[in-house]
Amino acid sequence: MLECKKMISLISRNTKCYFKNKFTFFTSLITPLILFVLFATFLKNIYIESFESIAAEFEITIGKRALNGVTGAWLMSSILSVSSVTVAFCSNIIMVEDKMNASINDINVSPIKRTTVAVSYFISNFFVTFIVIVTIMLIGHIYLACVGWYIPVSDVFMILFDCICGILFGSLLAGIVESFISSQGGISAVSTLVSSMYGFICGAYMPFSQFSEGLRNFLGLLPGTYGVGIMRNHYMNGYIDEIVKGATDPTVADNLSKGLKDGFDANLYVFGNRIPLGAMYGILLGSCAVLLAVYIVIIILRNKNKK
Repeated sequence: MLECKKMISLISRNTKCYFKNKFTFFTSLITPLILFVLFATFLKNIYIESFESIAAEFEITIGKRALNGVTGAWLMSSILSVSSVTVAFCSNIIMVEDKMNASINDINVSPIKRTTVAVSYFISNFFVTFIVIVTIMLIGHIYLACVGWYIPVSDVFMILFDCICGILFGSLLAGIVESFISSQGGISAVSTLVSSMYGFICGAYMPFSQFSEGLRNFLGLLPGTYGVGIMRNHYMNGYIDEIVKGATDPTVADNLSKGLKDGFDANLYVFGNRIPLGAMYGILLGSCAVLLAVYIVIIILRNKNKK
């Protein structure tokens, strides 16, 4: 019970340290907000043309609100799935700063288990990242409500669950990587690298259909790809259902739905096999379990070395 109170105090301390620096919080938001602005001002028409071209093959015209909404929903699925990882790397900076300014030494000489300290960093990072992601989600959903909202309530809850899965993956990955970093240069380099590359290697910024088959198969081996895939499904399902209403022939409607999902990564294929939604969750959460095991091993080994 006492150790639990100590952990709660540490979680509160880490969280307050992060939000105390308003610039750090703004930095966490800046990348997804820039992507959102770039989409709304420059890239939106490109995605609109892509959706219209697929629908035109089936002689279907997409309504303006559904068209604007589905392009925005595709972008939101990209931003949230990527930010769940990139923001986790930024918000975990408290762990690195404690090593840089030697605050961790003061914590370690106090009557607190090192395991408690390590777990408190992870929980605090998860909590901070969740707040940032929910903030981004609210901004995005206000936009979708303005241009065209066709997301059922059940999918809204699933989107929130998808974010939790993505944040869990990102927080564990950040905790493992940044446990080996103890300098400002190191944390800056890692955060920049992750922010600039992660969206591309998980297929968030460009549909898989635009990649070569070999690259699609390679990206299909990475767990982050499935964090994007599950988000795509729950953001786009309602819009696709609205779009296919324009098809009077059930066969055409099914083919159009499949074409849209294939073209915009709601359906993912690896080595020619479609990955079911349940399997996507299994791969992502299974990867989280592996990362958790690695994180625990790192904590145990470091505790032994410091005894």
